Amino acid sequence: METKVISNWSAFVDLCSSLDGWAFRGQQDARWHLQSSLSRYLLAYVSDRAEWPAREARAIRIFRRKAHNYLANPELLNDDLRCLSLMQHHGAPTRLLDFTKSPFVAAFFALERTTTDAAIFALNTPALWRNSARPKSAPMLTRDELDPRVKGNLEKYFLSNENEVIWFGEPSEMDGRLIAQSGTFVVPGVIDRPLHEILDGYESDAELLRKIVLPPVLRSDAMRWLYRMNITNASLFPDLDGLAKSIAVELEMVWPSLTFGS
Repeated sequence: METKVISNWSAFVDLCSSLDGWAFRGQQDARWHLQSSLSRYLLAYVSDRAEWPAREARAIRIFRRKAHNYLANPELLNDDLRCLSLMQHHGAPTRLLDFTKSPFVAAFFALERTTTDAAIFALNTPALWRNSARPKSAPMLTRDELDPRVKGNLEKYFLSNENEVIWFGEPSEMDGRLIAQSGTFVVPGVIDRPLHEILDGYESDAELLRKIVLPPVLRSDAMRWLYRMNITNASLFPDLDGLAKSIAVELEMVWPSLTFGS
């Protein structure tokens, strides 16, 4: 995985033009591995990794048994990827990793609350879509074959925690938050290894993953530009919680001092 340190916001904008069609994930600390909330939780609190598949399956089962009380359309729980998406949306640890098709949305999530080097991970989704990148351990497992939107595939290819593969995409029905964020999900087949290690096991002539480091020095300029682009918590989380969170950035924005190119 190539790592590139960006010195200023203009350089980041220029770099993004060369990554057309890729997917992006922003993380506020460049030292963090590219891991799901489920991976981080289990690594911290469940030492016996042999128990992980059963623990994850039980968590999904409990959510399905109880979430119908709060849903206008409980049938959504029958769709495996939609169910995981709901869990993720409301704060449950899942194996999903949130990515976005917008490098600028990823930059917002990386920089909004950071006080150190932040990072954006760029994933070559065009290569994975074309199946020009295949897992060496199971080259027959194409993106279509793995599709967790197909009934039974989540359990068959992912919950066993045995297939060193990834799939990316969205549920058949996208909620407002996913639409607002230009979001997509990456679903790893194993949860005890970070994403870059899984992709190291892929056969590909193309670069599959890049790490872009954003130093604190560019945060102020970047946040002003993102604000002008209407990339804020209020736009990315279209509800009252998003509006309330967006007020923090308003504390930084002093209109008379804003000048283009600053």
